[in-house]
Amino acid sequence: MTTEADVAVPPPLSRNRNYHMLWGSQLVSELVGQLCLIAFPLMVMATTGSAPWMGGVAAVIGAAGMVANVPAGVLVDRFDRKRVMLVCQCVRAVAMGSLAIALLADHFSLSHVFVVAVVEGLLGAAFDPAEHAALPQVVHESQLSTAVARNTTRRYIATLLGPAGAGFLFAFDPMAPFAVAAVLLVASCVVLSFLRLPRPGPGGESDRAGMLVEGFRWVLGHRVIRPTIVWLMCCELFVSALITIVLALSGEDDMAPGALGMMMTGFGIGGLLGAAVAGRLHAVLPAPAIILGFPWCAAALTLVMALVPTGVATGVVLGGIAFLIPTAFTTVMTYQLAVAPSALRGRLSGIVGLFAGGAGAIGSLVGGLLMADGDSRGTLLIWSVCLVAVAVGTTLSPALRRFPTLK
Repeated sequence: MTTEADVAVPPPLSRNRNYHMLWGSQLVSELVGQLCLIAFPLMVMATTGSAPWMGGVAAVIGAAGMVANVPAGVLVDRFDRKRVMLVCQCVRAVAMGSLAIALLADHFSLSHVFVVAVVEGLLGAAFDPAEHAALPQVVHESQLSTAVARNTTRRYIATLLGPAGAGFLFAFDPMAPFAVAAVLLVASCVVLSFLRLPRPGPGGESDRAGMLVEGFRWVLGHRVIRPTIVWLMCCELFVSALITIVLALSGEDDMAPGALGMMMTGFGIGGLLGAAVAGRLHAVLPAPAIILGFPWCAAALTLVMALVPTGVATGVVLGGIAFLIPTAFTTVMTYQLAVAPSALRGRLSGIVGLFAGGAGAIGSLVGGLLMADGDSRGTLLIWSVCLVAVAVGTTLSPALRRFPTLK
C-alpha cells in the first residue's frame, strides 16, 4: 500500500532520520517553551520587583499561544510545512538572541521583553501544528501509533528539564536562559534544513477565512473526532486543575523544602514511564477500553490522593495518573492523524490545540478557585466526583464506547 512516507517496506523508526529530526526539533521547541515559562517571570520580577508585571508576562505568553493555534493551522495547510517550521524557529532564535544581548549590555526594556514574549507565544504555538501535520508524511502508517507514543515523552522531558534548567541558568546569569534558548533554536534550524518532506500539492483557491471555516466544519462535523475533542478538553481541564491543587498543598501543609519538587518529579517520571510503554499498551488494548478506562482510573487515583499523606505518597499517586496519560492521548491522536486528510491536518491540530489549551487554562483557574477555602482534601474529593461524571459521560457516549481500534 502506498503511503505518504512513500516507502514500500518501512525502516524501523530508529533508522528514520526524518522522524528523528522532527522529534528533536519539537523537543527543542517544548524545552524552550518550558525555559521561557520560568525565565520570563523570574527576569521581570528581578528587574522590576513587580508581581503584577511578572504575572503579566506569563499571561502574555499563554494568551499569544492560544491566539496562534487556529491561524497557524491554516498557514500549515496552505504553505510548505518545513518552511513554516524553519521560519518559526529562526524568528524565535532572533528574538531570544536580541533579549540575551540586551540583558548582557544592561539595556533592560519592559516593552522589549513583552515583544519577545509575544513572539515566543505566537511562534512556539505555531510550530506545533506544522510538526504534527508533518509526522504522517515521514512515518509509515503502520508505525504511526508508535511514533505518536514516543512523541509523548517530549512533554515530560521538557517538564523535567525546562523549569529546573531555567532556575539554574538564571541563578548563574539572568541572560543565560535566553542565550541558551537562542542556541537551541539555532541548532533546531540547522537540523530542520536537512529535513525531507514530500512536496506539497497545488494549493487550493480558498482564502484563509474560507480555509478556517472549512477546517472547523470538518473537525466539528466528524462524528468521532467531535466527541474526542470534548473528551480531550475534559482531560486537560482535569489535569491542569489537579496540578494547581497539588501546588496549593505545599502552602497548606507546611511541607519541607523540596517536597513539592518531589511531588512534581513524580508526575514527570510517571509520564515518562507511561510514554515508554504507551505504544505497547495501545497495540494490545482495545481503544474503547483505553478511552473509557482513563477517566475511571484517574477518578479512583484522585480519591486515593485525597486520603494519603501529603508528600512522597502524593507524588507516587500523581505519577500513577501521569502514567496513564500517554496511552490515552496516543490512542486519540493516532486516530485523528490517521483519518484526517493531509490537507486538513494543520487545521485539525490547531483547532484541537485551541480547545485543549483553553480547557487547560480554565482548569488552572478552576483549581485555584476550588482551593480558595484552603481545604485540599475536600477539594480532591470534589474533583474525584467531577471526574466520575466525566467517566460516566464517556461511557454513555456511543462514539467513544465504539471508538475505532487502530494498530
